[in-house]
Amino acid sequence: MSAAGVVGLVFGSVAALFVLLVIGSVALRSSSGSDTTTPVAIPTYEPPTRSRDPFPTASEDRPTQTRTTETSTPEETAEPPAQVKLDRGLKTNTVYRGGSLPRLNCPAGNANVFDHAQLKALILKTGACMNRAWKPVLEKQGIPFSAPNYAIAAKRGRGACGDYPQPGGMVPYYCPRNNTIYASTSAMARGNGRSRGYGQILAWNGGIISMMAHEYGHHVQNLTGLMDSWWEKTLDTRDRGGKLGLSRRLELQATCFAGMWMRSVATSYPVNTSNRGRLFWLYSQVGDYPGYPRDHGSPPNNNRWFRQGWERSETYQCNTWMAPSSTTS
Repeated sequence: MSAAGVVGLVFGSVAALFVLLVIGSVALRSSSGSDTTTPVAIPTYEPPTRSRDPFPTASEDRPTQTRTTETSTPEETAEPPAQVKLDRGLKTNTVYRGGSLPRLNCPAGNANVFDHAQLKALILKTGACMNRAWKPVLEKQGIPFSAPNYAIAAKRGRGACGDYPQPGGMVPYYCPRNNTIYASTSAMARGNGRSRGYGQILAWNGGIISMMAHEYGHHVQNLTGLMDSWWEKTLDTRDRGGKLGLSRRLELQATCFAGMWMRSVATSYPVNTSNRGRLFWLYSQVGDYPGYPRDHGSPPNNNRWFRQGWERSETYQCNTWMAPSSTTS
């Protein structure tokens, strides 16, 4: 196989960048569910800067009227910002200086996850909200921002990193080749093959959208250089266990970013106390499937890192690369 073929094959296997479901015998309780896994301890280092307001309001949510006069100073004459040297490392990445995501107005409405048109519209709408959340955070640190693309099929399709959904699976995936998030609405809602759909476990649309926020987290990793650094380290790691460990840290970090975003829109989505408990429960049910490669993290650790993003709500709190191995197993 050519080098390009190998890279394509590997990207195809890792591009389905989120969970294979672990379905136990327990059914989803209507209450907040079991909540036994505590978040990860605050990292032992402090970022260079931290925002005082845990939820700064985005400028887009507070439009102001501007007046143009003949005496106005042209915007082009403004002093250009100084070039920022970006740290693209795993443990010290520039993104960890970003602080919290802005609190956004992003109401979901009552979209039915079993209706393709409604779910697709909700995915694209909330994807635009994710752009609004991450864009100012990244650009403030000098990280160039670009929005991801979306390919949302009713049943199935073929993307740059492989089929979606993959045979027997239902998870969406992010493809770094073309910055595109691929998803099948029917697979996510109703399942595929032996894989049960998210909608069958949690019919509320916030469950699927939180999974899409995870895929968006991979886009953030791609923009910030985290994904490139992970890939380089993976290539330099010879043993299979080490490679799987690196994959788990990558996946759990994206889950933490998803928790941050869901918290940032909790008021307007809305995510009430009951649905917050359901989200925590959902993330205690997803992760590495018994008998498959352990590349996404155990269900308890998926729950732990989603809650880490929700409860700590700052980018540096999602630094899985400095976390104890017990929390990324």
